[in-house]
Amino acid sequence: MLHCAGGAFYVGHTDDLDRRIAEHEQGVIPGFTHDRLPVKLVWAECFPQRIDALEMERRIKGWSRAKKMALIRGDWDQIVKLARSKDGASTGSARTVEE
Repeated sequence: MLHCAGGAFYVGHTDDLDRRIAEHEQGVIPGFTHDRLPVKLVWAECFPQRIDALEMERRIKGWSRAKKMALIRGDWDQIVKLARSKDGASTGSARTVEE
C-alpha cells in the first residue's frame, strides 16, 4: 500500500516490489499514482501465490481509510472492530466481507 500526495492510499500487487515502487516514484505508470506523487510505501505483505495477493488487494481496496490505517499500524483489534461496524467500507458501493 502506498501513501500518495494529498493523503490518498493506493493498493496494488506485484511480483517485484522494489521495481514497482521505483516505477511509481518515477511516475512512469499511468493511472492513480501518476498525479499523486510523491508516494511512500506504508504496508506490504508477501503471499505464497499471486492469486492470494490479488484477493487481498481487492479486499483492502474496499476498506475504509480508518481500517487501512489500522492495517498500517498492525492494529488487528481495531481492524476487527471496524469490520464489524457499518462504517467498515469506504463507499456505499464497496464490497466487504464480515470478518
